[in-house]
Amino acid sequence: MTTQEILIQAKNAAQVPALLTEGEKNKALSAMADALESHAGEILYENRLDLEAARGVISSVMLDRLMLNEARIRDMADGIRAIVKLPDPVGRVLLESVTKEGLKIRKVSVPMGVVAIIYESRPNVTSDAAALCLKSGNACVLRGGREAYRTSRAIAEAMREALEGLGIDKAVVSMVEDTSRQSSLDLMKARGFVDLLIPRGGAGLIRACVENASVPCIETGTGICAVYVDEAADTDMALAVIDNAKTQRPSVCNAEETLLVNEKIAAFFLPMLKKRLVDDRAAAGKQPVELRLCEKALHVIPGTPASEEDFDTEFLDYILAVRVVADVREAVAHIAKHSTHHSEAIITKDEAAAAYFTSRVDSAAVYVNASTRFTDGGKFGLGCEMGISTQKLHARGPMGLEELTSYKYVITGEGQVRGG
Repeated sequence: MTTQEILIQAKNAAQVPALLTEGEKNKALSAMADALESHAGEILYENRLDLEAARGVISSVMLDRLMLNEARIRDMADGIRAIVKLPDPVGRVLLESVTKEGLKIRKVSVPMGVVAIIYESRPNVTSDAAALCLKSGNACVLRGGREAYRTSRAIAEAMREALEGLGIDKAVVSMVEDTSRQSSLDLMKARGFVDLLIPRGGAGLIRACVENASVPCIETGTGICAVYVDEAADTDMALAVIDNAKTQRPSVCNAEETLLVNEKIAAFFLPMLKKRLVDDRAAAGKQPVELRLCEKALHVIPGTPASEEDFDTEFLDYILAVRVVADVREAVAHIAKHSTHHSEAIITKDEAAAAYFTSRVDSAAVYVNASTRFTDGGKFGLGCEMGISTQKLHARGPMGLEELTSYKYVITGEGQVRGG
């Protein structure tokens, strides 16, 4: 089926989820979650084929993003079940007022309509996006990455089968069959068919959507996340946070890419950092982190000299750009210049430094003494997410159910007419 045919079907089906009751939507979501687990064998089979085709083509950390196992499928299903427990975002009265003419005005939340999602090699996005769209009353058109196409298709088909079994038009969850660049462009230009486009992937994908889309588009995903270690930091805490933010899952957008260290503690902190991220990991048989160091840091520990480009790079790998800064002010200035406005953190016991950092860093999520890895819809209590919005209009940060709704005004009168 062509992308245009899929868009037509999705547009025709969009009224279906918009009119479902909360109970009907929750029943459908539960059936979708059950279907993922009951079809785990087929999904894992297709995933093995994707992995075999991708080896040698994408990096090992990107392979980890692509790889599924029974536990990850169970997590996907549990993510859908978490959405079932959340309140229905549709039909909420956001504001009520009465005009001097006696008109009763209500501002009511409504679905967007058709939400298109372009994403790369992360199969779990398929289930997250479909579930969030259904609960928020939207139809979705999914366009997954080529490397994960077999897996994403198997996930989508399992959920579509569950919907069909309940008498719900399976076009509510649609998947683009064309994995060429053309299908992405088709979605970007689908005026009259796509009400909201969400790209979820690397800088190239985001840039292509922003530059080419003629439909409403939300920037998400790219995360050059920084952690600043203040002179008043608890160094054990700092090492634990940095280790988690960089190595727990380096292939995701909320992983740390930049470390800023106050010059007053650099002489004793950087050797501890190298021991933790490089030496200890190598000794344990884990992949060590490549430290790309500014000139000041190179005077303290050995590593790869950092270029200015390194501080503007989302590595998504075991690489960390390190810069020594004079104080919290220089750290904030660095972030303002290089950040993608995703997630930043300060490690400090100084309340004044923390207040300065949180009030001046202009990112979607700003942390004090915690890992940037928490910027996640599930961790924020949203069930799961459509992505992390790094812009300011309409949605910012993890995008959950509320961010997939708009609103309309419903006005009730008693025959009022407007005079001159």
